[in-house]
Amino acid sequence: MATQVTPNGRRGASFLQIAIALQTLTIFLQAVSAGLLLTSSYGQTLHGVGARVMYGATMLYVLAAVLAWKPGGGSPRPVWHASGFLVLASVQVVLGIAHVPSVHLPLGVAMFGLSVLALTRR
Repeated sequence: MATQVTPNGRRGASFLQIAIALQTLTIFLQAVSAGLLLTSSYGQTLHGVGARVMYGATMLYVLAAVLAWKPGGGSPRPVWHASGFLVLASVQVVLGIAHVPSVHLPLGVAMFGLSVLALTRR
């Protein structure tokens, strides 16, 4: 049986696209604030605030994925991708708090790449 996508499903898909774009932007801004962390006195504050915003954007991605899937009849795949990002973001926060840059930095780069991939695949 074919799955029909309703107008609500299309709206959910565009909300999902916006959520992925927001997440990608916040991850990129975290890279910028990481550079400021090394070169300025306010970098640590900016990076800490950015971490909270990035985590919120990742939670918004999960919400958007669920809303695009359930009522709109879309694929559940974005829910799995968004949930994976939430796990990666959680690990990233823990690593940042624990000051483990040898894993924190490469994971951030990987998250940015995966987020750009998710953005282009939609």
